[in-house]
Amino acid sequence: MKSKINAFMKEVEERNGHEPEFMQAVQEVAETVIPYIVGQDIYHGKNILMRMVEPERAVTFRVAWVDDQGEIQVNRGYRIQMNSAIGPYKGGLRFHPTVNMSILKFLAFEQVFKNSLTTLPMGGGKGGSDFDPKGKSDSEIMRFCQSFMTELYRHIGPNTDVPAGDIGVGGREIGYLYGMYKRLKNEFTGVLTGKGMSWGGSLIRPEATGYGTVYFAENMLKTRDDSIKGKTVLISGSGNVAQYATEKATQLGAKVVTLSDSAGYIHDADGIDAEKLAFVMELKNVKRGRIKEYVKKYPSAKYVAGKTPWSEKCDVALPCATQNEVNGEDAKMLLSNGCFVVSEGANMPSDLDAVHEFLNAKILYAPGKASNAGGVATSGLEMSQNSLRMNWTREEVDSKLKEIMANIHAACIQYGNDGNGYIDYVKGANIAGFVKVADAMLAQGVV
Repeated sequence: MKSKINAFMKEVEERNGHEPEFMQAVQEVAETVIPYIVGQDIYHGKNILMRMVEPERAVTFRVAWVDDQGEIQVNRGYRIQMNSAIGPYKGGLRFHPTVNMSILKFLAFEQVFKNSLTTLPMGGGKGGSDFDPKGKSDSEIMRFCQSFMTELYRHIGPNTDVPAGDIGVGGREIGYLYGMYKRLKNEFTGVLTGKGMSWGGSLIRPEATGYGTVYFAENMLKTRDDSIKGKTVLISGSGNVAQYATEKATQLGAKVVTLSDSAGYIHDADGIDAEKLAFVMELKNVKRGRIKEYVKKYPSAKYVAGKTPWSEKCDVALPCATQNEVNGEDAKMLLSNGCFVVSEGANMPSDLDAVHEFLNAKILYAPGKASNAGGVATSGLEMSQNSLRMNWTREEVDSKLKEIMANIHAACIQYGNDGNGYIDYVKGANIAGFVKVADAMLAQGVV
């Protein structure tokens, strides 16, 4: 079996060896899906996984815009349309200096499996730009978004490709992007998700990824007749996902003790309660400040510069920042400090070494394609509401989100249960996500 996996990865590497993040994502899937494919006659000779690895379409384009000094700036825009076998392409837009083809292809590939797991009719895609919103004025961000959309609008649509937000693309950016799309197309459609409530948005959408990550952790704990109540939780990041993961974990009785940004992390042994979280939300969402300012407001907390929070003691870890933020040594530290639950709020935040550490220790470990699927699931619900021209209540959307996360958890158990009481959520998520897409691709022929 190892030789089959290695042969597959060698073929993928010949085309994509210069894209390390994408290769990592493919490797993680191949290790669990290829053994499953070998045991299923229906997939023999169809080269189905290789077809899933190759994007259906990859678009790159120039984004020229004028800054506040009147200088013309040039960035690069992308849209990766990975797989549309089960529905329109669906996936976020990321604005960050690190954005490149490798990162977007890994995100789009993960999105295919994630969207499949939600059971909603959504294919996988991803896009963005190497534009950095940090330090830019609202006017500069508006001009960039408008220029970006003058090209992107040709490739998207409510029944073709429905982008959303991601790192660097929040409610402000979605508004500017949608306004330009509406002007160019002269139509009001659900072509972007994460919209404002007064113009087609959904309740719970901002909270959904963070809430869903915690709901998934709670589902895992239930398999051991346990709950998150009373647990000490480490959370990385301090953006949207981290904020709402903190809120939901606290509501369910856990004690969240860390948050972070790219410069370092804060540790508050007393816990980040609702009042402290409100301060963080204002700091990050309104003032756009740095997390180190937390210790000025709450001096009993400590700030550690240039580090991630994984050396602190905890029961539960929720990585909610970015890809590859947890390496093998971090994983060993977490395990030695008592961590027995990891539910990923970011996309691929654990590198392959860390994943193998968690799996070998047989802890409750959920990969992001399962545990952070709540965000895209609620985006799918927003699409449904747009199509119906109606809005569901907060309680209705939250109830549907809980149900979707429970269904994803059940699918992971179906394919990841080893028969001895241990659930390999990586294997379960990968195979469950693969089967739905692969069967649709087989039914639609060689296209």
